[in-house]
Amino acid sequence: MIRQYELVEQVRAYDPQADEDALNKAYVYTVKMHGSQKRASGDPYFSHPVEVAGILAGMKLDWKTITAGLLHDTLEDTLATHDELERQFGKDITKLVDGVTKLSQLEVQGAAAKQGENFRKLVLAMSEDIRVLLIKLADRLHNMRTLHFITDPEKRQRIARETLELYAPLAERIGISKIKEELQDVAFGELYPDIRDSITTRMEVLREDGTNIVDHVIAEVKEKLREGGLENATVYGREKRPYSIWRKMERLHVGFEALADIVAFRVLVNNIEECYQALGIIHGAYRAVPELFDDYISNPKPNGYRSLHTTVIGPEKRRIEIQIRTQEMHEINEMGVAAHWAYKQQAGATKEGEQYRWLRQLLEILEKSDQPEEFLEHTKLELFQDQVFCFTPKGELIALPRGATPVDFAYAVHSRVGDSCVGAKVNGRMVPLNHVLHNGDQVDIMRSKKQAPSPTWERFVVTGKARAHIRRFLRQQQRDEYSALGKAMLQKVFESEGATFTEKGVHGILKKFKATSDDDLYARIGAGTTPAREVFYGIFPGLKDKKQLPSNDPVSVNKTSRGQAKIAGIPIRGLIPGMALHLARCCHPVVGDRIVGIITTGKGVTAHTIDCETLESFADMPERWLDLSWDSESVAAAEVQTGRLSVQISQATGALSALTTTIAKHDASIVNLKVIGRTPDVMDLLLDLQVRDLRHLTNIIAAIRATPHVYSVERMRGR
Repeated sequence: MIRQYELVEQVRAYDPQADEDALNKAYVYTVKMHGSQKRASGDPYFSHPVEVAGILAGMKLDWKTITAGLLHDTLEDTLATHDELERQFGKDITKLVDGVTKLSQLEVQGAAAKQGENFRKLVLAMSEDIRVLLIKLADRLHNMRTLHFITDPEKRQRIARETLELYAPLAERIGISKIKEELQDVAFGELYPDIRDSITTRMEVLREDGTNIVDHVIAEVKEKLREGGLENATVYGREKRPYSIWRKMERLHVGFEALADIVAFRVLVNNIEECYQALGIIHGAYRAVPELFDDYISNPKPNGYRSLHTTVIGPEKRRIEIQIRTQEMHEINEMGVAAHWAYKQQAGATKEGEQYRWLRQLLEILEKSDQPEEFLEHTKLELFQDQVFCFTPKGELIALPRGATPVDFAYAVHSRVGDSCVGAKVNGRMVPLNHVLHNGDQVDIMRSKKQAPSPTWERFVVTGKARAHIRRFLRQQQRDEYSALGKAMLQKVFESEGATFTEKGVHGILKKFKATSDDDLYARIGAGTTPAREVFYGIFPGLKDKKQLPSNDPVSVNKTSRGQAKIAGIPIRGLIPGMALHLARCCHPVVGDRIVGIITTGKGVTAHTIDCETLESFADMPERWLDLSWDSESVAAAEVQTGRLSVQISQATGALSALTTTIAKHDASIVNLKVIGRTPDVMDLLLDLQVRDLRHLTNIIAAIRATPHVYSVERMRGR
């Protein structure tokens, strides 16, 4: 554990203006407030905030951040209060401590929702001051370093998985690769210990066998650069981490032996011009591997990462990966936003704005996600690390997760562009909306004011922002449908009771049903969570005792004229405007049958024949019935429908052929034939026929009855 004077001296070494008194005061305060509290390791609890402060000092952060790191657990785990902290350390430091304070963890029921809510608050806090995230990452890093002291294996696994899915990607997004890699490796070792041990063992063997090779590559590359005029270039090899190797093995579906870039070589030069000069020298000396070159200097990653990456067939005909960058780029690539404290005088507003664009996207997802678990899901999508870089027609760079589609691109440009997307051109060629984008694609989104997000988009989008917007739109659309349905159902109850429907009466009982608006109450009725008749009795409580129920005769209910709709081109009257309509599969109504509609939550209206046995289950719910009828004026133009028959025929040779011939002669097609019973003499068949109307079906039944070897034929119900 770092001592008090050591911490202060470390901070003063890079920040001579640091408030030494505040640092000393915070150190003593956290030791005093945590007192005799112990960690799982048995160490005093105050060792944790002190170590967190040491990690932050190692990142060369300002003294206020270090002070907040010392105090970050006092509000949650001690008797310290917000007012006391503000009085002793000021508003800025207290705000940082408040932002990073953890909520009590609920580890049993509702753990996912609690985790989502915690992370939601963290995103809001770090959107106001990114230093909140830096403290939180330092806190998580020290907790991961001491994870092995926790005795509960399930708790260790939960913490490790949360670290791998959320905190490591967050560290990557702000460019702190050192913290990201350590978080990943510790979590990887906890979640997949056997795999990590296997990779580590193989790397040790490779390290022993390849030491001379690595030294030889470094020496030869350095000599080539010297010959090309870059005498001061630094070259060194950096071994990849086990988690990074495993991710690559998983992504490429290859074994450890197939990876040729376990060691990546880095070239450090003085400026950007020398970066490209070094690249030219290396490509001139060795054969480059096609499609394995990335220019992150002209196209930086969203976290500000800049470097040239190339893979060449190097010394001894080995494939080697080389990264070329300046010393400043290297510092920023390793420490990300923390390095900007050293280089902030060179960091322009545009670069900063691009670096935190992802944070603005998270805030937009937060606004669109109603549930904490949903926000957590979309955030994990948004933090996905593998990137592709695409361009708008004007040349603006858009970074997206690998596997992204034009719909993801459209939402990344702007939510309104995504909502109105109707098509896309990639590199000047029309592509479907589920087309997978690749690095360097130029994407042109076509829009229409009449377009709205489609439910099918959710199946192929990969960004959290796109999914959050689509789900929100669909929820609102469903709510509107439920509201219209609920209002129609309530009006139906009013009609059946002989009462006059008024909006004023509904508005007067909102508090009773804890509804925020008329539409909210209608939506509950439509969704089936609040019965329409219960709402009616809420408006007229005196009628509840009298139980003046309407007739259960569905045909007598609601003779008023309603709108017209079509099913497969078949016009039907009596439908509530805007509602979806389906033909029941239990009775297969056809034009000419007497029909009624049953309102079903989430499905709209299902049309049944008046004698369908299914209707018995809705006898006590008259508000869900609609009196439907075929539009006789337009029936002639209707398309074919399905009629179902039960036929019993002889097993005699030619009997089935005669049956099908009869059906064909009467201008009908068999769309389904199923044998549902068979004896040595008789065969029972189920036939689905395409017919025009009831008369057409009746004529076919009569013809089948007259066909030789047919024992019986009936219209089928209930299957």
